[in-house]
Amino acid sequence: MTILSVYNNNPLIDGRQSDRAMMVRRGTQILLHEMRHAVLPELPLASGRRADLITLSEKGEVWIIEIKTSIEDFRVDRKWPEYRLHCDRLFFATHQDVPLEIFPEECGLFLSDGYGAHMIREAPEHRMAPATRKSVTLNFSRAAAQRLMMAEWSNGKPFTVDDV
Repeated sequence: MTILSVYNNNPLIDGRQSDRAMMVRRGTQILLHEMRHAVLPELPLASGRRADLITLSEKGEVWIIEIKTSIEDFRVDRKWPEYRLHCDRLFFATHQDVPLEIFPEECGLFLSDGYGAHMIREAPEHRMAPATRKSVTLNFSRAAAQRLMMAEWSNGKPFTVDDV
């Protein structure tokens, strides 16, 4: 379950991300939505790690996108290879002030400006085992349903068919 900030009444924002990370996230989410991916931010994984963004494509492919907002942010993070166990494709997302050459070639890359993003490099495919796929998909589905319920409750009124 996501830790909620006591200073924010939006249960979908937990307050741990910097403004710059949120800008990268927003632009990347816009592009992924246009690509017809279902997107969830900050999803805890079975390994104990937390994916910055995880998506489910129309074909059932799972992508994880790790957001990096500076050279130092990338250099201190040594956990990103572990995300490969939980996805079919692994990407980084960043903004124009971070040199793109620091990101490994074996991962995809998005460049975001907050209003959209561009896929700079496609990620190679490394298919998950069927049991892992089932586990990740169930985790994704349950988290999405819980967050939808929390958003409905924070709104103070139930959603109607016209809201969808």
